[in-house]
Amino acid sequence: MRYKNVYKNLINLVALSCILLSVSHAQGLFTSEKEVLRQSRLQWLTMKRDMPRPGNPRIQPFVECITNSIISKLDEPFASMDWEIVVFDDESANAFAMPGGKIGVFTGIFQVADTPDALAAVIGHEIAHLTEDHVMNRARRGTLTSVATILGGAATGLPGMVQRGVQVGLSLPFDRAQESEADVVGLDYMARAGFDPRSSLYLWKNMSELKAGQRPPEFLSTHPADDRRMDDLVQAMTPALITSVRAQDEGNLNQCVP
Repeated sequence: MRYKNVYKNLINLVALSCILLSVSHAQGLFTSEKEVLRQSRLQWLTMKRDMPRPGNPRIQPFVECITNSIISKLDEPFASMDWEIVVFDDESANAFAMPGGKIGVFTGIFQVADTPDALAAVIGHEIAHLTEDHVMNRARRGTLTSVATILGGAATGLPGMVQRGVQVGLSLPFDRAQESEADVVGLDYMARAGFDPRSSLYLWKNMSELKAGQRPPEFLSTHPADDRRMDDLVQAMTPALITSVRAQDEGNLNQCVP
């Protein structure tokens, strides 16, 4: 009987969360854009203050070169946004984007993005998260999830179970859709700058091998499964290649040297 009540409460919670999501988008109920930007700036400044930078002085200009090449091909208002790119000395094979045009790259990403074109795939992906407003939407969704978790915990007395239910039912599908969109949009961005979009397949193949045996099932992951990600990229590859060849013919050639 207790578990039937838990299940019923969880269903009610998911329904309530969907209602709250609609209200929050319509009225900005939980997190205003101004507050998200404020928190992001604070976190960014803290990272720049506390996290180490690469010892090799050539790494930061190299990453800036690739990033600026892609940014210069964006549509407005993004092309003239106040972008900032910082490389952090950290072994994680990762990069991230924050509202306001902040992009962080961890040196560990060079384990898998070991060519300029592969790194362009990473940067294009992160820029797409910003241009498609994924970061702001994810921040708002994160706040909603926290509120829903508190409500669910109070209702059932089993916050861990409810938190996992809310995560699987609300947050993760939203994130997977964002990641897939960022892959395809980022592919176009790197191609516009004359980078080889085929390197995106090389990048994700390397990433898959690096994390072999460590990935959870796709329905419990914030990122698409590797084979699904590859399929999406392959389907978008032909137009990206045409864009890249045209960009190179117009003089957009990769001149970023690590």
